[in-house]
Amino acid sequence: MALCLQDKVVLITGASSGIGKACAKTFAALGAKLILTARRLDRLTALAEELSAAHGVAVLPMALDVQDKDAVANAINSLAPEWAEIDVLINNAGLALDTTKLHEGNIDNWDTMLNTNVHGLLYMSRAVLPGMVARNRGHVINVGSVAGHDTYPNGNVYCATKHAVSALSKAMRLDLFDKAVRVSEVAPGAVHTEFSEVRWQDKARADAYYEGFEPLMAEDVADAIAYCATRPAHVDVSELVLFPTAQTSCHYLAKHT
Repeated sequence: MALCLQDKVVLITGASSGIGKACAKTFAALGAKLILTARRLDRLTALAEELSAAHGVAVLPMALDVQDKDAVANAINSLAPEWAEIDVLINNAGLALDTTKLHEGNIDNWDTMLNTNVHGLLYMSRAVLPGMVARNRGHVINVGSVAGHDTYPNGNVYCATKHAVSALSKAMRLDLFDKAVRVSEVAPGAVHTEFSEVRWQDKARADAYYEGFEPLMAEDVADAIAYCATRPAHVDVSELVLFPTAQTSCHYLAKHT
């Protein structure tokens, strides 16, 4: 990586596991001050202690559900001065729930996906971006998915939410065209995290999905996100799509038994 992020304030949503946790570790190693948010405060607190001990960086764990617009606004508005000037916002919190046909779908699951993947990203961006605009510096990195650039059977609403992330990333960039605030979308393919376990509520099924090929790991995606964040200020990686080598689209995944 060309640059470090020494003492830059980086806010990561969904930081208690998966890609968010890997980002926390990667950015701590780059010297960033971290605001880690998720619903599971116990995990965040343990991670904060680990990273502070390993890298000597300041870490602020914060219990937060990005679906709650008032909680998001209050959390950002109540930050102490040493944390208030956020340099990088990583909108990582997101999930998929079930794989069913649209006409058989669970509406509660739809609401949770939309509220987390789309509304949560909007609430966080709306709370953080005004400060970046006022300072005329900053970087928003939205974690999308290849499902936001394609569709696949039974992925209907999840794909729609990630298409929204892709569209919103482009729209943010247009809205900020005259500001020195960067916007990136990082869109990974198959990543072996808790994602599929959450989706199906079935660990055995989730583990089986990742058998027969070498998937991306959370650390691979965190490395891509850090790449975006560490480019010189005049360089904006607008869109970065990454697949495991065994995958070429949402539809094509070469498995070997």
